[in-house]
Amino acid sequence: MSEHDSGIFATIPEAVAAIGRGEIVVVVDDEDRENEGDLIMAAEHATPEAITFFVRHTSGVICAPLTSDRLEALDIPLMVHDNTEAQRTAFMHTVDYRHGTSTGISAADRSITIKALCDPAT
Repeated sequence: MSEHDSGIFATIPEAVAAIGRGEIVVVVDDEDRENEGDLIMAAEHATPEAITFFVRHTSGVICAPLTSDRLEALDIPLMVHDNTEAQRTAFMHTVDYRHGTSTGISAADRSITIKALCDPAT
C-alpha cells in the first residue's frame, strides 16, 4: 500500500460504528498472512438479505465467531483436534438452529442460526 491509498481505509472506530449500524465492513489482513479481506457484520443484523449478499459475493462460507465460554455453553466442539492449518484457525463443527429452520442452507435459516448463536437465551 502506498501513502496515496491510505484514504480508502476507515479507522477502527469508524468500522466499529458502521458495524453497530448494521453495515457490512471489509477487514483486510496483512500480505504476510492470508492477504485477504473478510466481510464482517454484527450477528443481530444478519438478515436473510445480508446473508444472500455474503454468499453471492464471497466463497459462500459464513463463520460466526464465538467466545470460548459461548462455545462451551453450546457444547460446540472443534472441527479437528490436531490443527495443522498454517494460521491455526480454530474452526468448530457447523451447526444449524433446531427451531424454525429446515435444511440450514437457506439465507433465512442461516440468519436464524447466526442470531441464535449470539443470543444468550438460546
